[in-house]
Amino acid sequence: MELLNGNEVSKLIKISIKEQVATLKAEGKKTPHLAAILVGSDGASMTYVAAKEKDCKEVGFDSTVIRFDQSISEAELITEIEKINEDRNIDGLIVQLPLPKHINEKKITETIHFKKDVDGFHPMNVGMMFKGLKTFLPATPYGVIKLIEHYNIETSGKNCVIIGRSDIVGKPMSALMLQKNCTVTVCHSKTQNIGNFTKEADIIIAALGIPLFLKADMVKEGAVVIDVGITRVENLNSKSGYSLKGDVDFETVAPKCSYITPVPGGVGPMTRVGLLLNTLEAVKMQG
Repeated sequence: MELLNGNEVSKLIKISIKEQVATLKAEGKKTPHLAAILVGSDGASMTYVAAKEKDCKEVGFDSTVIRFDQSISEAELITEIEKINEDRNIDGLIVQLPLPKHINEKKITETIHFKKDVDGFHPMNVGMMFKGLKTFLPATPYGVIKLIEHYNIETSGKNCVIIGRSDIVGKPMSALMLQKNCTVTVCHSKTQNIGNFTKEADIIIAALGIPLFLKADMVKEGAVVIDVGITRVENLNSKSGYSLKGDVDFETVAPKCSYITPVPGGVGPMTRVGLLLNTLEAVKMQG
């Protein structure tokens, strides 16, 4: 069993990004600039945005965080996004989710210009991804693909089971694994006897948000298991009062695997790298 170490792979990719940014600057070209909109004061969202700021600084990007009060109206937020769409200094824009309930996330996602949509959520980018055209890929699936490529995991002709069908992970992941020549099965909350599918899988990508869902008896010997899930679970023995758990019961599943991601330190760092790669690509596409 070998760990798919997202921390280590993300460091290597960030070194490459930093070198490319240095080359852009040396050639007098534009420094990549990522803007993030943060609405309200959700603790997890603030943590994620702070991490993205740190990543940008590490690779030499410019970054801007635009903060709004929880009470901002949908119309006001759309106006602010449209201003950024017109700002030639900003290459990529993300709106940190979740948003307050009075704001339609779908409408906000579609307001971001697709050429600045480095989260890869805009329908234009989603459509191009499914067609296999060059575009911004959703950051988490992009990170998973980079992890698979780094470890030279064979995908052609393999059976891949994806657990979860979200627009952010499950659906785009299915398209990208098809492009990797896998035979793809997508399981979800309505799938009967999921274990019957996962036991036949060479590659399992778990992205349903239920901690410790995937058990050892659902996995065949030698499978590759990629755990996208991360949930805070109460742990009175921890200083923080909680532990982070993935969708995979790591302790029992890991011994059966050829490769497996840890939680944390697996897919999470790769998601952040996916966002950086998209922002760098946004600058390159402008020439």
